Amino acid sequence: MQIDKNPLLIILGPTASGKTRLAVSVAHALNGEVISADSRQVFKDMDIGTGKDLHEYKIGDQLIPYHLIDIREAGGNYNVNAFKDDFYTIFEQLTQQHKLPVLCGGTGMYIHSILQNHQYTAVPVNDDLRAGLPAHDLQALRVLLAGYPAGLTEHADLSSAKRLVRAIEIAEYLQHHTLVEENRPQVHPLVIGLDGEVNSRRERIYKRLNERFDNGLIEEVEGLLNRGVSAEMLLFYGLEYKFITEYLQNKLSLPDLKEKLYIAIRQFAKRQMTFFRKMEKDGIMINWLDSTLEPSHLTAEVIKLYNESFCR
Repeated sequence: MQIDKNPLLIILGPTASGKTRLAVSVAHALNGEVISADSRQVFKDMDIGTGKDLHEYKIGDQLIPYHLIDIREAGGNYNVNAFKDDFYTIFEQLTQQHKLPVLCGGTGMYIHSILQNHQYTAVPVNDDLRAGLPAHDLQALRVLLAGYPAGLTEHADLSSAKRLVRAIEIAEYLQHHTLVEENRPQVHPLVIGLDGEVNSRRERIYKRLNERFDNGLIEEVEGLLNRGVSAEMLLFYGLEYKFITEYLQNKLSLPDLKEKLYIAIRQFAKRQMTFFRKMEKDGIMINWLDSTLEPSHLTAEVIKLYNESFCR
């Protein structure tokens, strides 16, 4: 039996869909290691709010190795290009060791950057340029973008103001700079998506959120503030960190905190699914599995798909 060169197994899905558990189970079965694709799990001491669930990386007495978790100090920044650099470093190490890289997470932009390998992720943010743009005027942004040479705007996604601002930023940068294309290793991906019925997802989100409160979620955020992480940065990290910071600033009561955070996480899960559907429109094939199936059944389905995709 021959294995295709440079296989990459990707497990994605909305929050609370059971991605980590499945990724660990599959990595255990296929001699793999897990690479996190989560924009907040890179930060130390942000454990409960980001759902690291590190206990899930243990099967029996065996700890399944994981990467890109706890690699930066809380209070810092991390972006798509930093993720790509870190991912490819680990990917090459694992493939050289004949280990299967299992990329797992819900940050669709990170996963998309690997599958499409857009070099434009290296274009830095231009805050001065952004400050002068009509950030919420879709038509005005389209007119501005049309003013750049066509060769600089071929990449552009015109569907939202946020993406138009980024397209203008890239076009402006390319007028004055030349991007050197990185020599990245080619990957052969198999993408697995976890999804389920909306009400079931909402129940899992509600249950998990209450467990996190019981396990010290508020105390975690309070500890970050006490250690010098700014409130502004915690607000930037969003969701749990944003709403609990506002609660600690006496801007929200505890019942309001729980209600608003639950709604925000539900909305976030919906946005995640919208992004994954856009990835499909971009030509990425996602093999969707029902997240409510028994874990052993899900693992068996992924192994079956892996063998069909990579084993000759």
